[in-house]
Amino acid sequence: MPQSGRLSWSFLTNHAQVLLCIANDPGARLREIGDAVGITERAAHRIVTELADAGYLSRTRVGRRNRYTIQSDLPIPDPLARQQRIGDLLALLDRGGAPGERGPVVESGSAGEPGPAREPGSAREPGSVARLG
Repeated sequence: MPQSGRLSWSFLTNHAQVLLCIANDPGARLREIGDAVGITERAAHRIVTELADAGYLSRTRVGRRNRYTIQSDLPIPDPLARQQRIGDLLALLDRGGAPGERGPVVESGSAGEPGPAREPGSAREPGSVARLG
């Protein structure tokens, strides 16, 4: 490991990190996403646009802000992980607790397909994060 204690590389691409930020906060601003990932706001905008153009997320205008919905049923665009879905990756990466605990996952954006089960009494708006237990 370098003397500074930081590696010069990451296991996750910036695209995966941007998706994880959006999964945690569907109303995040591009500046906030960029700060969290360690990239510029312009780079965050480019990545969000690429993800939207590829169908992995959609944007809805809410006032002066965007709200994002991740299409969690789509496959991971990687030859080695093609059998896995985006929602599987996000659930794995954002457990937020001890190994074996489940964390937030996003609902499927496909029309006609049900999203993940909801906790009793919980109401979600499209694109929001739900905890599965």
